[in-house]
Amino acid sequence: MLNFLPAPVLGLLASALLLLNILLWVPLLVLVSLFKLLLPFKSVRLAIDPLLLQIAQAWISGNSGWMRLTQAMRWDVTGLDDLSRQQWYLVLCNHQSWVDILVLQHVLNRRIPLLKFFLKKELIWVPIMGLAWWALEFPFMRRRSEAYLLQHPQERGKDAATTRAACEKYALIPTSVMNFVEGTRCTAAKQLRQQSPYQHLLKPKAGGITLALDAMGEKFGAVLNITIAYPDGTPNFWQFLQGRVPRVVVHMRTLAVPQAQCSPGQNPEQALRETCQVWLNQLWREKDAELGQLLTKENRL
Repeated sequence: MLNFLPAPVLGLLASALLLLNILLWVPLLVLVSLFKLLLPFKSVRLAIDPLLLQIAQAWISGNSGWMRLTQAMRWDVTGLDDLSRQQWYLVLCNHQSWVDILVLQHVLNRRIPLLKFFLKKELIWVPIMGLAWWALEFPFMRRRSEAYLLQHPQERGKDAATTRAACEKYALIPTSVMNFVEGTRCTAAKQLRQQSPYQHLLKPKAGGITLALDAMGEKFGAVLNITIAYPDGTPNFWQFLQGRVPRVVVHMRTLAVPQAQCSPGQNPEQALRETCQVWLNQLWREKDAELGQLLTKENRL
């Protein structure tokens, strides 16, 4: 453990190790994915996809290695029992910081299939990482506002088509489709602007999971509901790299996949969206209460 080092030095060391790990695995990931691009056949995909996943898992293991070396963070993780690498999961989680992604990958690596995140379209231009996300076929979403879509109706439905195309590919081998249903990281300013009814969360949006369930609902064996809490305050990424995150709490529950109840004459997709939104609202009320209990309990320790 190197956490005895001054925080700025530790941050620079962790950053260097993070970058080295990226430079080690991402070029290999992109190289292998090019074969799939040049030979777009199902048999080739079935042969190459498992190799890509092994490379990604090795990359995540490398991240876990430098985290263990540089961080003294105490982990409180529950709900890992009965998870399977052979099952499709729809994974939902609250979102507070970029640190959430490393936390999720560290906890779930090789316990369930690789997490595939919904990403903003602009992130494809992030140096090196954009290529990695492209190679792993993460869906890139534009997330146009309703006002924009009213002015440009030809853009409506493009995100839906992107999501369906990605999910159809995911149906070939076990996959975990990860969705931060709040759509962005939760901050006090965003809560105020959104007039969120929750103390610790933003309003959940059902659009992404509706599309995923519509495209491959019969494949999902379960929903994995994850709650992340930082009892000593939500960190930014630089604080994390400096080892200034003493504790993280990760609680998981496996839930049944929501099933739409379609009324006579009702559009099935609309019925599924309404079902998912009602289900999410209830789930978020429970998650908000859980976060309140976790933060209160942990802060007493």
